[in-house]
Amino acid sequence: MTLTYIALLAVAIVAAGPFLWMTITAFKSGQNIYDPSIKISQLTVANFVGVWEFLNIPAYLGNTVVITVGSIVIDVVLASLCAYPLACMRFPGRDVIMVLLIAAMIIPAAAGMVINYLTLSTLHLLNTLVGVILPGSLKVFSIVLLRQAYLGVPRDLIEAARIDGASELLIWRKIMMPSIMPAISTVVIFDFIGRWNEFLWPIIVLQDPAKYPLAAALQYLNGSFNYKFGYIAAGTVISIVPVLIIFIIFQKNYINAVAGAVKA
Repeated sequence: MTLTYIALLAVAIVAAGPFLWMTITAFKSGQNIYDPSIKISQLTVANFVGVWEFLNIPAYLGNTVVITVGSIVIDVVLASLCAYPLACMRFPGRDVIMVLLIAAMIIPAAAGMVINYLTLSTLHLLNTLVGVILPGSLKVFSIVLLRQAYLGVPRDLIEAARIDGASELLIWRKIMMPSIMPAISTVVIFDFIGRWNEFLWPIIVLQDPAKYPLAAALQYLNGSFNYKFGYIAAGTVISIVPVLIIFIIFQKNYINAVAGAVKA
């Protein structure tokens, strides 16, 4: 066990090394970024202040929150509704639908960008946050994951609710959703990370840089301050902190869901 923990600690240090180096660099001012030494007296928040003033971070954070939260709500609601009949109802073609859904996961997201762009253009949703949110919000992975979680709910609960006269929608809302919260937490984490760090699609849809999410704005910062890597590091740290907070909040449910999926 001692050797195992030592090995895991070494892997953790290697994995967290780049983030720690970037965080330290964000607090340095005018020093060699490749110098690993840390002097408390030389640490400063000037890089964070400069990025905050130059990029209008609150506006970009607001855009990112709207895009991320909107995508998560759509994915959780629609994916859970789609997964419920696939797990708890019997109807012709159910297995075929599952096969098609799993096969659709093979298709890369970039393959649908042209079609999505033309569709948004027809709907006059270009250069809007709605146009960024709608394509790709409902994910096949979420449907498959939640279906597997539904299968773990005892059938007796569902049958008892039906005997008592509960509708399928009431069963889904009152019984099934509370029973699969670990899986929903997993969906929230994956969606949050994916949407919060999304870069290419917002740049394609949005022509106004003021509507960019934070990830796209940081790339703009990279082009403006190539000679000030401390600004880039500070902006990256600002963008990563919310992801870490969300993961810490949902990590228990996330680990339980992943462990259950591996066991299944």
